[in-house]
Amino acid sequence: MTPENEAKLEASLDRLGFFRPVIVRETDQGLQIIGGEHRWEIAKKKGLKVPIMNLGKISDRKAKEIGIADNERYGVDDTIAFAEFLKEMGDTADLQEFLPYTATDFADIFSSVDIALDDLDIEENFENSKEKEQEAPAAKAPKTHTIMRFKVPLGDAERITALIASTQKAHHLTGSDELTNAGDALVQLLLSSQAPAGEGTSEELDDLDDLELEDVQ
Repeated sequence: MTPENEAKLEASLDRLGFFRPVIVRETDQGLQIIGGEHRWEIAKKKGLKVPIMNLGKISDRKAKEIGIADNERYGVDDTIAFAEFLKEMGDTADLQEFLPYTATDFADIFSSVDIALDDLDIEENFENSKEKEQEAPAAKAPKTHTIMRFKVPLGDAERITALIASTQKAHHLTGSDELTNAGDALVQLLLSSQAPAGEGTSEELDDLDDLELEDVQ
């Protein structure tokens, strides 16, 4: 949390008091906070009494889902780390069913990691240089995808994102990272629109026909 947002949270507690409980779960090591850790720290500093909601023993995944759903500012201070965290949680279509984010929100979050490291010639693994000198150079995997940037009308952005997410699920395009999966789904949609009658799902073709594509300067 940034100093500015921490100050705002402290001011909120001063003005409104502690009206949201700290959410915890039980682990073998004791209680673990999964929602409201910053509120807890500030409350301790101020000597405030803190209401606790104990959810008992729940899975790691369930704890992560609750942590995100409980805190609308989750990831705001480090969007890139948040995007990577969401990738580990599952595909966008599943997350959108229960998290307080729209398809457009997810598109904005994932765009923060839309950086082609290969194009920038930056190594992804920043290991100790001495250790790397002792290792034999590994063969670089062939590049199969590239980054493409484009703009769409605001009115269509959420629908396009949802259509891509549903195509990922329908065609099981979940084997790569989120950006690659989304790109493969977009290719599937475009190829379906160009396919002869009978090829591609009618639902995909109808959705594409309904979208009014336009150039954006």
